[in-house]
Amino acid sequence: MLAALAIRDIVLIDRLDLSFGAGMSVLTGETGAGKSILLDALSLALGGRGDAGLVRNGQSQGQVTAAFDVPMAHPVRALLRDNDLEADGDVILRRVQAEDGRSRAFINDSPVSVALLRQAGGLLVEIHGQNEARAYTDPAEHRRLLDSFGECDGDRAAVNAAHGAMRKASKALAEHEERIAAARREADYLRASATELATLAPLAGEEEELAASRQSMMQVEKIAGDLGEAFEALNGTASPISEIASLWRRLERKAEQAPQLLSVPVGFLAEALDRLEDARAGLEAAVRETEFDPRALEATEERLFALRAAARKYQVAVDDLPDIKARFEADLAALDAGEEALAGLAEAAQAAQDDYDAKALALSARRRQAGAALESAVARELPDLKLERARFIVQVETDAQERGRDGIDQVEFWVQTNPGTKPGAMMKVASGGELSRFLLALKVSLADKGSAPTLVFDEIDTGVGGAVAEAIGNRLARLAGKVQVLTVTHAPQVAAKAGGHFLILKEDAGEDRVATRVQRIDVDHRREEIARMLAGATITDEARAAADRLLTDAPEA
Repeated sequence: MLAALAIRDIVLIDRLDLSFGAGMSVLTGETGAGKSILLDALSLALGGRGDAGLVRNGQSQGQVTAAFDVPMAHPVRALLRDNDLEADGDVILRRVQAEDGRSRAFINDSPVSVALLRQAGGLLVEIHGQNEARAYTDPAEHRRLLDSFGECDGDRAAVNAAHGAMRKASKALAEHEERIAAARREADYLRASATELATLAPLAGEEEELAASRQSMMQVEKIAGDLGEAFEALNGTASPISEIASLWRRLERKAEQAPQLLSVPVGFLAEALDRLEDARAGLEAAVRETEFDPRALEATEERLFALRAAARKYQVAVDDLPDIKARFEADLAALDAGEEALAGLAEAAQAAQDDYDAKALALSARRRQAGAALESAVARELPDLKLERARFIVQVETDAQERGRDGIDQVEFWVQTNPGTKPGAMMKVASGGELSRFLLALKVSLADKGSAPTLVFDEIDTGVGGAVAEAIGNRLARLAGKVQVLTVTHAPQVAAKAGGHFLILKEDAGEDRVATRVQRIDVDHRREEIARMLAGATITDEARAAADRLLTDAPEA
């Protein structure tokens, strides 16, 4: 509930500190005393629109602080925790409005955006009035209110979870379908490429081996001719070895006759023959080593060039061709497997949709039941509010194809003000006074379900007679048994039902200046104020007696 409100330099208010209790409190006073200023200040603290005109004349800024005492489980605390704000003690909203139009917002003394302040304020206070019905007139809220009244929150949570599962399954199916479609578009290319690479059968490191082998064979080809000629010179018919051998044998026979002349040359000839024979044998071995099939070189070059052409085609290094081959084969396998998985994903998506549809239809049925019950509850409140010929209608429109997080229903509160007139949305059909009474009947019917802990009613009794005002007061008092109710009223019948009474008045505050003051008044002063509300400027004994009777009457249960 709203525990305290502090206002500094807002319009006619220079300094004001108010404390509020549970139950119902009323604010009364002469027209023009400043009741609207008080509500404007509260609205500013709740995140309402700022305006430089709110700052008291002569001041650089004004500010409003609202302190709330709410249970630890209240949703506003979760909101604060989600935004890394202190959430354990009182919730304190503060707004500073500068004369240049700029404003700053604070929650528990931490600076926040005005949007976050407004979000927190909306969870703490609802303001209802003839010209400003900020709560329960927005169709976007009607479904939530109906769910709260019908205790459908569990069913709605189940639908929400089913919706998430359905979207997840549908997304998985759509993504897989896209992958399969892309693979199908490339299937011919994949198959041709995989077949080509499978035929080529590239091996890791093969390019380096082939290049080295080709280089070696090309070098051997260059020296093979010279080796052959050299071997032919030593081993062919023109070889000098046989002639030198014959010469060596003749000289060796004659060396015995003149050893001092021939022994050395004969030795050199013998050594030369040995060296020539070694050369011939070496050349013979070299010729055998360099023997190769020219077709082998051709085959090596063809293999190397084929690998390099494939690498250029697929824009990779030759050594990466085995990986490309494996990838193409894996993609083809995935395509084949994906076709099978696609059916499974389609079944899962359909099952998730069927589950959602079942839960959504069940929730829709509960909403219709709750709608009928809410219509009956509101209808019971209307006669005493002089709306006995009016109807409150919970319009539930269901579209099974519009699958949303909160179900398949659109909910809007309609009214029919008189028999034979066309029903329609509350904001469009009901007049200002009628709208206020419809909202009051709705609030009483909803009690504390889906409600902020503090409700503010701004002159909802304007233009109604004594019996209706009495009925309004009784219903506000009943509502105050569930939530805190603050009411700005001109009706003595309403004021008499309150547990707390605040009088708003203007006082002189210096030369050519007035200020709005607010006083909490006791029982005697309440009698005088209610008598003034009954009689006007001149308070009579009869008015005081009537005020006594109103204060004595207990609120209806």
